[in-house]
Amino acid sequence: MSLFGEFHVPAEAFALHETLRAVPDLVVEVERVVASDEILTPYFWISGVDNDAFERATASDPTVRDVRHIDDYDRSTLYCAEWTENVESLVYASTEVGVTILEASAQHDEWELRMRFTDRDGLDEFQSYCADYDIPYRLTQLFARAHPRGVGQYGLTEKQHEALVTAWEMGYFSSQTISLADVADELDITQQSLSKRLHRGHEALIGNTLAVTPPAEESSVAE
Repeated sequence: MSLFGEFHVPAEAFALHETLRAVPDLVVEVERVVASDEILTPYFWISGVDNDAFERATASDPTVRDVRHIDDYDRSTLYCAEWTENVESLVYASTEVGVTILEASAQHDEWELRMRFTDRDGLDEFQSYCADYDIPYRLTQLFARAHPRGVGQYGLTEKQHEALVTAWEMGYFSSQTISLADVADELDITQQSLSKRLHRGHEALIGNTLAVTPPAEESSVAE
């Protein structure tokens, strides 16, 4: 049975630690990681800082190379890069023991990770690897199901589900008095992160519900 773990990891044990130190207002959210010929290429959104400042910082960051600007949305920017091989990095540990990183986000000097292990042995192997190479981490939650009930049914991640439900419960979608900032404060995240989660959540919901079955054609019979 697969196991799912949520971890807090210091930036120096994962990636972009020099960049996060150089631009402390930076927020990073990994969208996906593509593996090809043993090269890991993360696609990630950044917000909170100027693109030029981010690119200057990554130029001297030893954990990434070939950083490329892909797209812009609202106040966030999508980049891709390559993780560099580092035996004492949790990125390298995950590839060595076959762990799947499902979600990853960073702010200040810490990453929050959500990872899937094939079984308990996979978790034990990962922990042994980290112990052998003194890779620090803090396991905050371990569970056997990928999502609580209701999450994942329509392609939503836990964070997207939480953002949508919280916004709905606070009346964000039905009231002019509740702002994006109010919901972001409730979730203790930035407005940019919340905007992105809501946008992706709506996209997932539409793609997995409304777009699955076309609307019925209007009747041609006159009333």
